[in-house]
Amino acid sequence: MNKKILVLCTGNSCRSIIAEALINAHVKGVRAYSAGVRASGVVNPNAKAVLQKAQIWRDEYHSKTIEEIEDIDFDLVITVCDNAKESCPIFKKKSKVIHVGFVDPDGKEIAEFFKIFDEIKSKLLPIIEKEL
Repeated sequence: MNKKILVLCTGNSCRSIIAEALINAHVKGVRAYSAGVRASGVVNPNAKAVLQKAQIWRDEYHSKTIEEIEDIDFDLVITVCDNAKESCPIFKKKSKVIHVGFVDPDGKEIAEFFKIFDEIKSKLLPIIEKEL
């Protein structure tokens, strides 16, 4: 049975989407989801482009609110921005919550999105392996 991970940020348009895709592509035995505490409703086009270039984009990835996934029992919740860390909700299952912050690339050139992609991959994925 796959463990379930939630990656939470503010808009669910850049960092959390990238993290969700990286986890699903590279961490075995895990199903990742993402959501935003104030979801924008739109995936940033640069985030999508980076994931397409890495060939890990799935059409199911979209910006969603916490309410859309609140019935899922997560084994681990990861906040990737300070706002999400401060406003992380309590989930029904007593999920472990950790914070691993990344700079928001929103509004920046695509090169910044590639940097965040590499940073999330090199920093977050080993932490997940350790935490599960």
